[in-house]
Amino acid sequence: MKHVNRLIMTLVYLFLYAPLVVMVVFSFSGGDHTSVFQIVEDRPFYYWYEQLFREGNPLLRCLWNSIQLGIVSALIATVIGTVAAVGVYQLKSRKLSSSILMVNNIPMMNPEIVTGVSMMLLFMFVGVLIGVTGEKTNFWTLLIAHVTFSTPYVLLNVLPKLRQTDPHLMEAAQDLGCTPAKAFFKVVIPQIRPGILAGFLMAFTLSFDDFVISYYTTGSSFKTLPVYIYNMVRKPVTPEIYALYSIILAGILILLVVYNLVSAKTPSAGKKR
Repeated sequence: MKHVNRLIMTLVYLFLYAPLVVMVVFSFSGGDHTSVFQIVEDRPFYYWYEQLFREGNPLLRCLWNSIQLGIVSALIATVIGTVAAVGVYQLKSRKLSSSILMVNNIPMMNPEIVTGVSMMLLFMFVGVLIGVTGEKTNFWTLLIAHVTFSTPYVLLNVLPKLRQTDPHLMEAAQDLGCTPAKAFFKVVIPQIRPGILAGFLMAFTLSFDDFVISYYTTGSSFKTLPVYIYNMVRKPVTPEIYALYSIILAGILILLVVYNLVSAKTPSAGKKR
């Protein structure tokens, strides 16, 4: 039975990570085809990486757009979600808090295409009312849309951490002379920091990866990477796209290694006690 479990686990990991390995290998192909690995004499193995970083490459511009949008929307969603989680945590009525959490789950359960189309109609309606249309709304409509669908995830990451904290910490800090605001930032925030960080990372990942909602709320002057790639695959694609994805994958792996190293050096709550 043990060997069967190991075989199944190996097949699962092979199924998950084999495409990533193939993508990285094909990023060093010298040919113009994405399905055949070729070695071309007059092209170095890093040819497509060189092409990727050429001046004026729209892929890099769209990558920067996605990173910029992801960071800004994740920061706003983290602040809103943390404040909302604190508000829900401090509610005395269990029925009211359950109702708020149910409403919070609607954007997560709602199909993305429904959210994207409804937000597109909302932005068009508001834009006509206030006289703001066209390219001026590109970044801001995307930002509002991404904050809207990522905030519920932040709330669900922060709220469990609040429930794990000692409810008397705030009172003890205020008894020692802290104002309510100072007690919150000095005592409560350090306790729920892992949940805030997890919520920020999830919000950034959702924003960076989103296609459906971005497709319906973007314009012509500000395109995210998923939307640009969708338009790009209508014509022949070169291994340049594999080079970009390989760099993104390497960046994620580096972040995971750094995060695990920092977590390993940080003493746990159980050890402190």
